[in-house]
Amino acid sequence: MIRPTLIVLLVLIFGVLRLPIENALTERDRVAFSHQVNLRLELREQIGQLGFTAALSGFRSLVADFAFIEAQTAWERTEWSRVLLCFQEATTLQPHSLLYWDMAAWHMAWNASAAALHERVLPTEFLRRRAQRQYIDLGKNFLQRGVRNNPRRPELYESLARLYRDKLQDHAAAASCYTKAASLPGSADYDERFAAYELSYAPGRECEAWQILRSLYDRGPHERLPTLLERLKFLEKKLNLPLQDRIPDTQM
Repeated sequence: MIRPTLIVLLVLIFGVLRLPIENALTERDRVAFSHQVNLRLELREQIGQLGFTAALSGFRSLVADFAFIEAQTAWERTEWSRVLLCFQEATTLQPHSLLYWDMAAWHMAWNASAAALHERVLPTEFLRRRAQRQYIDLGKNFLQRGVRNNPRRPELYESLARLYRDKLQDHAAAASCYTKAASLPGSADYDERFAAYELSYAPGRECEAWQILRSLYDRGPHERLPTLLERLKFLEKKLNLPLQDRIPDTQM
């Protein structure tokens, strides 16, 4: 009987501790939403510190899980300010959870940024585009902070590379992130190739990209995938390489 009673007591204590956090988040959310979401980084840091300070060390994981669930519920309701605040709390409480950083970035840079283009509250195309870019920047910032908290894990570098590639069209930055991911234990086999692919799209980096792609090609047939061959042929033409330095056309 002692064990069940102790569990009930802990749940009740957690409920009391959680209430001021929830009320504070609700009030912050209301204020942010009434101003069309204040996207300054200072607000996000304040919300994170609030959750960190209010939660006892033994409850950090549990509070972070609740914040994550709340973020998912807010996403279903397209309450983007709420999503932002909840993920700020979750990532602050559990900075070594890759899932929280990755999901926060995905919701901001992909979902919220897409929704901003159809936001009726914003009266002009300029304001909608600006909101879109702000949400993308928030997603990027989540991943950058996630990388700083988990510098030896390749997954967040890969996510950051995809964001640079797909949302910012910064192929040089994407290549750098894939290169970093490839250097870490547990990286994917494709990280090195993807780094070279992205570099081949970066203006002024074509020669460097060709050298890397050619070195991959020279490793053998297992590296000679269609995309690698296509990017090599593109660079050969762009750099106007002599025929003897080009791969055989029969490879295509």
